[in-house]
Amino acid sequence: MIEFANVSKSFWTGTQRKVILDKASFRVELGNSFGVLAPNGTGKTTLVNMIAGLEKPDEGEIYRNCRVSFPLGFMGGVISKLSAMENARFIARLYGLDPDYVEAFCRWLCGLDEYFDMPVGTYSSGMRARFSFALLLALEFDIYLIDEGMPGTTDVEFNKKAGNLLRERLERATVIVVSHQAETLEKFCRSAAVLKDGRLIMFDTLEEAKRLYDYETQG
Repeated sequence: MIEFANVSKSFWTGTQRKVILDKASFRVELGNSFGVLAPNGTGKTTLVNMIAGLEKPDEGEIYRNCRVSFPLGFMGGVISKLSAMENARFIARLYGLDPDYVEAFCRWLCGLDEYFDMPVGTYSSGMRARFSFALLLALEFDIYLIDEGMPGTTDVEFNKKAGNLLRERLERATVIVVSHQAETLEKFCRSAAVLKDGRLIMFDTLEEAKRLYDYETQG
């Protein structure tokens, strides 16, 4: 379970204060995948980072009693001067996992060949995305976070292999996904919320959330 209790978050843009959340409260139970519909520029990535623990709220509390993934595509925990092999083993130790397994899994899934033993800082954006995705799948989580704004990879073979693994993983895990497109949520979620002007409006079904979202964005 993950719970937000009266959480507020805002940023000063230089000309005005941009409110991401204003005293928002919600709970996601394990087994109930959840989506957030939000127009571009409303703070979707900030919300995902707060769920992951990468950003702290200005006010309120965030409670987690399960293993929550880093956001798909997140590279903040990867050290650029280290190779993918060294990063994989380091992160495995952080999570209390077998470094040999995590290294072998990432090496197999990434398909980076000799680049796997070179510094991550020398990688292209696509190679970095492949390594990040491989790390996500190498570590077992109760809740997986997907932000549509995260960088992806255009490697067709990797996408197919990783996509199959992700679908298998998500069959027994819970997903929180944020997107500006309802079609993205339909793949994963039954319940959803709409984020607009700092308000998070909760609905029991995705269909109800879609109706309000369509009205707000098109009307």
